Amino acid sequence: MGDRRLLVLDDDPMTGETIQRIAEFAGLEVCFTPDPDRFFDLLHNWHPTHIALDLVMPTMDGMQVMARLAKLSCRAKIIITSGVGSRVLDAAGRSAVEHGLDIAGVLAKPFSPSQLREMLLDHGGAVSSALPAEAPAYLPEITLADLHQALDRQEFVVAYQPKVLCATGELAGVEALVRWVHPSYGLLQPGQFIPLAESCDLIDRLTDQVIDQALAWFGPLCAGATQLSPTTRDRLMLAVNISARTLTNVALFERVQERCQAHRVHPTRLIFELTETSAMDDPVASLDLLTRLRMIGFHLSIDDFGTGFSSMLQLVRLPFSEIKVDKSFVMTAMTSPESRTVVKFIVDLGHSLGLRCTAEGVEDAKTLEYLTNIGCDLAQGYYIARPLTGDDFCLWLASRPS
Repeated sequence: MGDRRLLVLDDDPMTGETIQRIAEFAGLEVCFTPDPDRFFDLLHNWHPTHIALDLVMPTMDGMQVMARLAKLSCRAKIIITSGVGSRVLDAAGRSAVEHGLDIAGVLAKPFSPSQLREMLLDHGGAVSSALPAEAPAYLPEITLADLHQALDRQEFVVAYQPKVLCATGELAGVEALVRWVHPSYGLLQPGQFIPLAESCDLIDRLTDQVIDQALAWFGPLCAGATQLSPTTRDRLMLAVNISARTLTNVALFERVQERCQAHRVHPTRLIFELTETSAMDDPVASLDLLTRLRMIGFHLSIDDFGTGFSSMLQLVRLPFSEIKVDKSFVMTAMTSPESRTVVKFIVDLGHSLGLRCTAEGVEDAKTLEYLTNIGCDLAQGYYIARPLTGDDFCLWLASRPS
């Protein structure tokens, strides 16, 4: 079972002790406390790999606890429990995902031992401790000077997360995801620096570096530098996230086109992923630019679909070729009838508009099977692979059955 430790926070001693017995029988070390202060002491000193958290508590409710866990960059797998009803539980789970927490599942009280065991044991593989050993307890304070220096020193690196065909599991593409190798804080996630880059007009320079790195890596992949079948190479696509601020920078996209030519990557291989609301600042200018990009051959994906307020409008007015189902719905699809309804609706909607459908946040075989059954085209998520360095991606490829 490995070194797995479950920390339980519940104001009901009977429930807490029940969870403790079930988890211990499943081979985990367990600490139970009804006190939030004691809980956070144990979080720092005991380093649990799993957390079971009750939503409704008198002194500090579960939502407040999760908000604090997010600020602490908690990496534990979290199981949310409560008797408040499935819709409230689902909403709490989606909120936790939006805060960047790793949710193993939600459990409505009363629950069966088998339900809890499945959530504790169905997320195999190496599990890191709740707080990263080399990361600060709180998010570091990133300054504009830090960002300028990082861009000058090219401290940003690209990780690649595979996208596979739901029906066959065959590789269909990769999403390029930026990371910052900070000299003092270690590896920083996009949420810790992208907002500052956008607010200080440095996002285009960062996007330039990301696309340059990604195309330099992707070009040889398409040209046959790895043992991919000709069929896989022909369908392989590279997805890159684009900020709303970048949609007014025509020169940047002209440089991208030149770099595609230099790296022998045809524009039809590249997908620009935009969030639902990213084209709303200047809708006329963005419509013009995005239409031109599609005419060149670039693809456009509407990312995190289902989380914004202008979804239908954006789908109708902009020339998208792909729709991505937001991970907050995908990750709760197996425990929430409402999430399954939303996922199927988005897939059906996308297909009715002639769009390819991708689900992100796929973390288990059951979810992938469900997506296959409803006709979703592509899947990405930790069940398939975490974001990988370029070298690790090639190792991942080599380890897969041909």
